[in-house]
Amino acid sequence: MFRDLAERTMTFARDVRDLCKELKKDVINNVYIQQLIRSGSSIGANYIEANESLGAADRKMHIRISRKEAKESKWWLRLIVIGAHEQQQAAVRVQLIDEAEQLRKIMSSILQKLEASPVTWFSLLTYQDTGFKPGV
Repeated sequence: MFRDLAERTMTFARDVRDLCKELKKDVINNVYIQQLIRSGSSIGANYIEANESLGAADRKMHIRISRKEAKESKWWLRLIVIGAHEQQQAAVRVQLIDEAEQLRKIMSSILQKLEASPVTWFSLLTYQDTGFKPGV
C-alpha cells in the first residue's frame, strides 16, 4: 500500500506540474500556479514523512498535512483561469480535482484508522520485548 500510494501522489504532483506548464501566465494565474505546485507536491512529501515518522503523533500530523494539502490543491485547481478554447486543459483540471478529492479521502481514512488504534507499533514492540501484557 505504501509504495502504491506514494507513486499515486507522485503521479498527481507530476500531472499538476505538467498542467501548470501549459497554463496561461498572467498576474492572477501566477499566484495560483505557485500555490498549486506547492500544495500538489506536498501531499506525497508529507505522506512519505508519515511513513518515516518519529512516532504515532508525528505520523498523524503528517497524514493530516497531506489531507490538508489535498484539499488545498483542489481549491487552487478550481481557481486557476483556463481560456475558453483550452478544452484539453479544462478536462485535465477536472481529472485533477477528482484525484485531489480521492487523495483527501484516502488520507482521511488512514487518519481515522490511526486515531482508532490505541496501541502504537512502538508500544507493541515494547510489550513483546519485555513480556509485559497490558491489562493483565
